[in-house]
Parts: sequence; structure tokens; C-alpha cells
Amino acid sequence: MKRLLIVAVLGGALGAAPSAQRQVVPQAPAAGALEAPGITPAEIQRLFDAFALLQAQDQLRISGDQSLQFLARFRDLQDVRRKALTERTRRINVIRMLLTNDAQVDEAQLREQLKAIQDLEVRSAVDIKKAYDAIDQVLDLRQQAKFRVFEENMERRKLELVTRARQANQANRGRQQ
Repeated sequence: MKRLLIVAVLGGALGAAPSAQRQVVPQAPAAGALEAPGITPAEIQRLFDAFALLQAQDQLRISGDQSLQFLARFRDLQDVRRKALTERTRRINVIRMLLTNDAQVDEAQLREQLKAIQDLEVRSAVDIKKAYDAIDQVLDLRQQAKFRVFEENMERRKLELVTRARQANQANRGRQQ
């Protein structure tokens, strides 16, 4: 039930316009619409990714021949990004824990974590480039350009949704106190 609520909110908020009149940046949901209890940020991210895929297919006018290849390659790009972000977050959390013991900072461990982050950034940049190259093999030049603009708009939209959800959450906390 909670997942249906999120899908409905994302679907309605982000893609309500007919395809012929679709806006590049979809409309925002009502403040607090993403605050369903028990829904994790990872679930919201997965739902947003699935929605982004549908929107990309629609806005880029992906043909039937391209559809399966694009689907697989776009998901690969999303997976590469998600794995890199997860690993980076994990490393940053280790650094945060190491720094909480100010008096006993293990410089060797800090160095190791910082080096691991640098290595991750290099690896993920290469992996992301490969994923884009794979997508570009499926798309024509115009679709490639539209895809880059689409991704920027979706990222901006995601940040707006997160900001609104946080603001609504803070407003709800203020009312409860």
C-alpha cells in the first residue's frame, strides 16, 4: 500500500502531462506527499529511477527496437551511480567515525579511507563514461543530446522533491512540539 502511494505521488507529480504537451520539468507534489511512514530513502530512489526510465523512453521517443537495449543500459548507468554513491557514503561514514575520537585519530586509517575515496572516484568516472558510451550506441545524436538535458532536469527535480519533503518534515515536527 505504501509503495502504491509513492508510485502514485511520483507518477502524478512528475508525469501528469500528456506526452504531446509534456513539460521538461514535471510539476511538484504537495509538500509532505513523500512522507509515507515505513518507506525508506532507498525505496523512494528505486521508484524515482523506475519513473525516470519511463519518462526517458517517452521524452526521447525511444522506438521499439531501441527500447530493450536502452532499458538495460540506462539501468546499468543508474546501478553504477548508485553503487559509487553507496561506497562513497560508506567511506565517508568511516572517516566520520574515525574523527569522532579526536584524541585518538588513526592517521593511517584516515589516509587509507581518503585514498579509497580517490580510487573510487577514478573508477566510477570510468564506469560512468562506459555506461554513457553504451547508451549512446543505442541513441541517435538528437536523442543523446535530449538524454543529457533530460538527466539534468530529473536530477534537479529529485533535489526539489527532497527539499520539499524535508521542509514538510520540519514543519510537521514544529507543529508536534
